[in-house]
Amino acid sequence: MIGERIRETREKNGFTQSALAKKFRISRSAVNAWEMGVSVPSAQYLVELSRLFKVSTDYLLGLDRCETVDISSLEEDEKDILYALLNLFEKNRRAVKILNSSEYARLEEDYDLLKSQGTELPEHLSQMLENLFG
Repeated sequence: MIGERIRETREKNGFTQSALAKKFRISRSAVNAWEMGVSVPSAQYLVELSRLFKVSTDYLLGLDRCETVDISSLEEDEKDILYALLNLFEKNRRAVKILNSSEYARLEEDYDLLKSQGTELPEHLSQMLENLFG
């Protein structure tokens, strides 16, 4: 797990194995060994990796699924925008999953069938479905 997390965070942060090795003054093969699970970084390197990638050591060790982003350099109004976006994503996660799934197509088919049968739906539901499917 730690090897996968190191590779994922390294790639997300735009580092090659060679660049990471150079940053820590170790060999590229040492970084490769971490990522392949042949060896694990020492506590010192684990802390350095977490600082560099701005993730917790627990995240790198696979004990925590949370990722963190350092926003300490942002102004308060910029932070407010980010928090609002995160809340929006959280609220709409289920809707997005439905829209990206086969359930969406089935729902659209069911709506078309109801319309073709002349079924009366409550106004708010009818309006919502009309907005969704046109």
